Amino acid sequence: MELGSVSAAHGSVESGTMAGVGKCILVTGPPGVGKTTLIMRICENLKLSNPNIKLQGFYSQEIRQGGERVGFEVVTLDGRRARLASSTISSPESRQWPAVGKYKVDIASFESLVLPELKIREDTGLFIVDEVSKMELFSSYFFPAILNILQSNIPLLATVPIPKFGKDIPAVVRLKNHPGATIFTLDKSNRDAMKDRIYPQLAGMLLKP
Repeated sequence: MELGSVSAAHGSVESGTMAGVGKCILVTGPPGVGKTTLIMRICENLKLSNPNIKLQGFYSQEIRQGGERVGFEVVTLDGRRARLASSTISSPESRQWPAVGKYKVDIASFESLVLPELKIREDTGLFIVDEVSKMELFSSYFFPAILNILQSNIPLLATVPIPKFGKDIPAVVRLKNHPGATIFTLDKSNRDAMKDRIYPQLAGMLLKP
């Protein structure tokens, strides 16, 4: 399926040509542009406007020591944390972990925290996933959990990386091509205004049965 593209003063939006079950908003952009900050601000606004909404999911953040980035962790929306990847850990077990650059990915730690957060529950209002990228996709259970969400009628707000060297991750391509997906591309010039564009659309999804 081809994606339509609409240019706007504050950036570009690509949206599926068909509406359907599996409503999702994908935020993409270069590393460090503020994707995580954006979705957390949107979450805060949703909680203020709808205090009873149940949000599930996680976000990712850097682990730093002495000003140097030494890894990444995943954090649930209620503040629980688990290691995602590390450049400093050295153990017999870690030698078997997959690597992305200098970082070893702790799949077991990631799955223990994240997979329960991606289970569909009766009162779930919205899933937050930051992000769907190479490290997270080393888990063989992670992307099937995302697809299961898309088969439900529960909206998904997720971040995805931009293509590296012109090549996109196959799982990310699949998300972008999903008929219920809308893609927002974030950059330094539009990041302050993007919240005001995404929030109303997401709030509208939450109002629909």
